[in-house]
Amino acid sequence: MTMQKEFYLKGGTAFIDGDSSVQDPLIKISHGRIEFIQEHGEAPSGTTVYRAGENDVILPGFIDIHIHGADGADTMDGDPGALRTIADFLPQEGVTSFLATTITSNREITERALQTAGRFTSASGAELLGIHLEGPFISRKQAGAQPVEHITPPDVELFKRWQKLAENRIRLVTLAPEEPNGLDLLKHFRETGVIGSAGHSHASYEEMQAALENGLSHATHLFNGMRPLHHREPGVVGSIYLSSSLKAELILDGIHVRPEVARLSHQVLGSDRLILITDAIRGKGLGNGTFDLGGQEVSIHDGEARLSDGTLAGSVLKMDEAVRRLLTFPAVRWPDVVKMTSQNAAASLGLHDRKGKLAEGYDADIVIMSEDGHVIKTFCRGEEYEN
Repeated sequence: MTMQKEFYLKGGTAFIDGDSSVQDPLIKISHGRIEFIQEHGEAPSGTTVYRAGENDVILPGFIDIHIHGADGADTMDGDPGALRTIADFLPQEGVTSFLATTITSNREITERALQTAGRFTSASGAELLGIHLEGPFISRKQAGAQPVEHITPPDVELFKRWQKLAENRIRLVTLAPEEPNGLDLLKHFRETGVIGSAGHSHASYEEMQAALENGLSHATHLFNGMRPLHHREPGVVGSIYLSSSLKAELILDGIHVRPEVARLSHQVLGSDRLILITDAIRGKGLGNGTFDLGGQEVSIHDGEARLSDGTLAGSVLKMDEAVRRLLTFPAVRWPDVVKMTSQNAAASLGLHDRKGKLAEGYDADIVIMSEDGHVIKTFCRGEEYEN
């Protein structure tokens, strides 16, 4: 990990965004931002230059909008040290920014976690862009690994309290819009610039339409924790497929969603509407073992994280692994990867003026990968992390 105030990247192919690329680019980084990108340029003599291989690709850094923890740390620890551990772990997989994600828990633990994440800043590692509140405003019928005893009906006043505690850093909320007061909470999100995401929801098609009319714009981990598609009831999944606007998270670990179904979802939704996430928990990076998730024991074995009853409980997925799986889809090319790992998330978060793209004035959040999708080097706001 090194920090240079001014340096250059040279070589390979830079995928600027989901629509354009530059062959053999020269990229100047200055004080954590991109100063310029030009084709076939040469750096001045005596300057620091990082050279990419001819077949390497240079991409905007990945944004993980749904991650609970990694390397033994979890958002719910309510500890700045835990958030620092997560932030320092993520660059190795190409992630340069993230949303610290909660899990349904008791009020005291939740409020401490929100307060801690709300105040957290770090000069190094992946940037904490805010908080993803997953629960407690969800459906008991689709609880998944969320502790049922702490599930709470949607509550605008409680959310206002939590947003104040979090210093307005709650950016995305997973909720079941069909629950009492769910639509009122969605309206509040729309008025205050928070992303409302349907997840852990048993909504019918009609209930999803009402949610869309009231500001719903996202769906949390497609297929997991949601009413499935049925030929007489489209449910949450069918509603996402039929919507023209909803963006949907996808856990591309080959476990949460079978690869063929993930491919089908890409055919239906396209690269503009899918967002790759990890939904990773504290056991990520630590191999097999037993770990805590929201006060529950989770066993990790051969890359699968499950509760004692067999319920899937988050993942140990790394974002670069998800990218390698994505690259096996027949219709996917590097511009699609840019959209699904970075550009779509940045747009939803209202950060499209500084994240999700390689362009003048943007944060120097950059990942260099081999042509088969392995991370070679990551830069978080100009700070270098080498794999």
